[in-house]
Amino acid sequence: MAARPFLALSVIFLTCATRLSAVEPAAPNPAATAKEVDRLLAADVPTSSPPAPIVDDQTFLRRAHLDILGEIPKPSEVTTFLLDPATDKRAKLVEKLLADPRYGRNWGRYFRDVVMYRKTEDRAFLIQGSMQDYLIRSFTENKPWNQIATDMITASGDAMEKGECGLIVAQQGQPEEVVAEVSRIFMGVQIQCAQCHDHPWDRWKREQFHELAAFFPRVASRVILGQDNRSITVVANDSPFQFGGRRGNNNMRFRGTPEHYMSDLKNPESKGTLMTPVLFATGDKLDNGTKDADRRGKLAEWITKKDNPYFAKAFVNRLWGELCGEGFYEPLDDLGPDRQCSAPKTIDYLAGEFAESNYDVRWLFRAIMQTELYQRQCRVRHNPEEPPFQANVAQRLRADVVLDNIYIVLGIKAPEEETGNPYAMMRGGNRNVRFVFNAVFGYDPSQRRDEILGSIPQSLALMNSPQLQNGLSGKTIFTDLGRTLTRVKDDSAMVDELYLGTLGREPTAKERSTCLGYVKEVNNRVDAFEDLQWALLNSTEFLYRN
Repeated sequence: MAARPFLALSVIFLTCATRLSAVEPAAPNPAATAKEVDRLLAADVPTSSPPAPIVDDQTFLRRAHLDILGEIPKPSEVTTFLLDPATDKRAKLVEKLLADPRYGRNWGRYFRDVVMYRKTEDRAFLIQGSMQDYLIRSFTENKPWNQIATDMITASGDAMEKGECGLIVAQQGQPEEVVAEVSRIFMGVQIQCAQCHDHPWDRWKREQFHELAAFFPRVASRVILGQDNRSITVVANDSPFQFGGRRGNNNMRFRGTPEHYMSDLKNPESKGTLMTPVLFATGDKLDNGTKDADRRGKLAEWITKKDNPYFAKAFVNRLWGELCGEGFYEPLDDLGPDRQCSAPKTIDYLAGEFAESNYDVRWLFRAIMQTELYQRQCRVRHNPEEPPFQANVAQRLRADVVLDNIYIVLGIKAPEEETGNPYAMMRGGNRNVRFVFNAVFGYDPSQRRDEILGSIPQSLALMNSPQLQNGLSGKTIFTDLGRTLTRVKDDSAMVDELYLGTLGREPTAKERSTCLGYVKEVNNRVDAFEDLQWALLNSTEFLYRN
């Protein structure tokens, strides 16, 4: 009898020990990771020239605010940060910003653009709001990147309610188009060029592309835009009685097919070659006849597993490029095995650490933003013969970011989000302010940064915007500028207010002198400061993240 309590305690101890041993290890320390990244980067990219110096606190504050929140800091935040004597205030600032709900909004919008700028279905804008909602929630809740990928690869249901369906809908539910985007976004491999022939400048074979497409034949994206019934649904059918069927007028792809066939280029009318589902990156494969849920579930599992050489690396390359101005691979979504990497040991290490963090997106922000490269001054992009990663590179702000910051500076309520109601963008004859602004200022975030330039339509939009002109009026107390002019009587102090509120910094002595000279020349205080405010909003510094 006496042995039973001892035996019970032993069982409890062993059970607890087993549970403790099963606990996931703690994520790597981001500060230690950043230090090792700095060391590896210096070894990967040797140079005899000194790199750009570390930026001052004022520049770091604006850069971090724009990168994480998509908004410039308030003048009071600038003052508080500059007066803070703490040596670790930059790391604390990053931590604070990552906990702000605007972080999720900013990066949800970013990945909305990653998906939507390569869409092949024009009607996908109807589900853009729900997809953005899903992405915002995911980043706000710090959902691991592998879970976001899994959600979007395995999604089904009403896309107007389930935003994770957005990627499939954006590609009309077509297996070839969907897997091309799955490969590009989640693995950084542009395998779509192998759809009709072996890849012309990479090692992928045509068969490998169609083996990937064989994970998605049973999926379809169905659109109904009737008077009383409007829906966009991702459907997956496994019943042999549900395949095929006529193609309806409102359908992208009516039902799906049991299996995927690679067409015969010499005999296009033939059925083609039956393809078995195989993931080219890992060699994992399934049998024909496997149900849809198992196909896409296994594909998501294999894409996101830690020994897939592309998954973690693709996200690290993208975020590094966004935060530092240039990626290890460029464009950011082209990591094929025959691509040149600027710092291979560095990205391999950082991708491994990201995987060890269990794909914690916030952890990756912390690690990258503590590196020396992130904190270096901005310079123009280096020439091809010069070594990379000697400075941060200035980047043109995305459309949403520019619009929100214009409204912040002018003290005007920003246009509402196109979320929830899929028809919000069509209000007033398709003239929703944010929708129109994004059409003029938007760009594909996967595009090389040196290819993103300003345009005449953008300049005209800023010049002719009624909201902007009304907000720039200094003649009324109903605008921020008018109230500030009434409150601040000293012209030099007024110049300081404009620079702090618009650019997040104080003017240099030369800038202050130039502005005061202009005020004196115009000889009309209100008109002069309206002009100065307009000039700052149209300046390169306002439109770029430095």
